[in-house]
Amino acid sequence: MNTTAASRPPDRVRVWDPLVRVFHWSLVSCVVLNSWVVEEGETIHQWLGYAAAALVGLRLIWALIGSRHARFTDWFPTPRRVHDHVTALLHGEVPTHTGHNPLGALMMLTLMALVLGLGLTGWLQGTDAFWGVDWVQELHEGLAAMLVWLAALHAAAALVMGRIERTRLIKAMVTGVKERY
Repeated sequence: MNTTAASRPPDRVRVWDPLVRVFHWSLVSCVVLNSWVVEEGETIHQWLGYAAAALVGLRLIWALIGSRHARFTDWFPTPRRVHDHVTALLHGEVPTHTGHNPLGALMMLTLMALVLGLGLTGWLQGTDAFWGVDWVQELHEGLAAMLVWLAALHAAAALVMGRIERTRLIKAMVTGVKERY
């Protein structure tokens, strides 16, 4: 999968549409606010959690009907895609992907699953059946901690992969245009 000058992707390509970018930064905002700013149990904490879950639901729908690089068909991390990507990296090759690479896609799905799990466990804590049930609260707190750690890993990986691929990945999530340097 080494790229030659002839097969090298273009220096600038429009990748992420406005919905993908607004989703990404809105979800980041919800997570940051709920993790470090808002007190647990406050009404705003609950609403930010529901907003995050709704954002994930919207993104999953957009993965079915959205623009080319937003769709599952472009980036879904099949076992073959993951294997080929990891094998190339282990051989010192730099596989190129216009949209998300397979490991980034796995992380994205994991983070979205955690947000949905947090939404569910947060909601359950407010129901009569699970009010004050320790394991639900502990699961919610564990999922939150895992989300924060994996989000930090995700951000670090974006920086590292950007250097490896010689692309401006963070800037692309703001502008929608992936640039090589």
